[in-house]
Amino acid sequence: MPTQPRRISDIKPLITNLAQTSHYQVQFGSLPPELSSYLLGKGVDSRFIAEDAGLLCYSAILPTTSLATANVSGNFTGITERFAHTRQYDSISLDFYVDKNYTALKFLECWMEFIASGSTNPVGLANENAPISVNANNYFIRMQYPAFYKANAVKIVKFDRDYKKEIEYNFRGLFPSAISSIQVSYVSSDTLKMSATFQYDRYIAGKATSLSQLIGNNNNLNPNNPKVSQSNINSVQSLDDISKKIVDSQKQVSNTDYSKVFTPSSPSNQSNQTTSGDWWRAL
Repeated sequence: MPTQPRRISDIKPLITNLAQTSHYQVQFGSLPPELSSYLLGKGVDSRFIAEDAGLLCYSAILPTTSLATANVSGNFTGITERFAHTRQYDSISLDFYVDKNYTALKFLECWMEFIASGSTNPVGLANENAPISVNANNYFIRMQYPAFYKANAVKIVKFDRDYKKEIEYNFRGLFPSAISSIQVSYVSSDTLKMSATFQYDRYIAGKATSLSQLIGNNNNLNPNNPKVSQSNINSVQSLDDISKKIVDSQKQVSNTDYSKVFTPSSPSNQSNQTTSGDWWRAL
């Protein structure tokens, strides 16, 4: 079929509704308790991390992945087949404004400091290894356990001006691996900025909360999909059925007259009573 020309009015709704790069938000959720405690001792509280750190991020990179492949030859003459065997996640860079209290700088600097503070701050090994001062001549670097410094509640939310559509990237096992050199100068005054590189184990494209799973919009699923919607309705109905059964069983237990169960029966009604070994069947 030959290509048909299209009118500008046909493509205008598409071209005039493109996503913009300036609408996004970085959110640092809860950090491991060992890391949070260390940061709090450095003057970086959880409120700054949850509310202000993400707002100071003036530039971010949405994560991408690649697939590592392997070549297989010989199955078909003259043909080399390629198969994917590993999904590789690239690092991301985030740029921050530095506030006048330098809390943003302390946040990332102390996060990396904690990662390498196994000798001065032996979390979980206090009874085995005594802390070593950074001023000691025998000071050495020892890394903390990954569970102590990797964050599993950091996400980048990309939305647009109308706030109707958005996409989330939820990171698992994220931590800063490098902070770029920060230049200061007498020549002209400018806002102090810093850039950090983050490594992570993987990311989840789309919402990743338990509520989003119940609604059906997790992992970029369309909640308006009839199959997804019906599945969610069935899940909610099954939960309601379980709740009703629990309530009914509680009412049945509360309304049971146990005196009739344990009160000895008269000889005339002995035939209608359960034996002593089967009294529980009357419940």
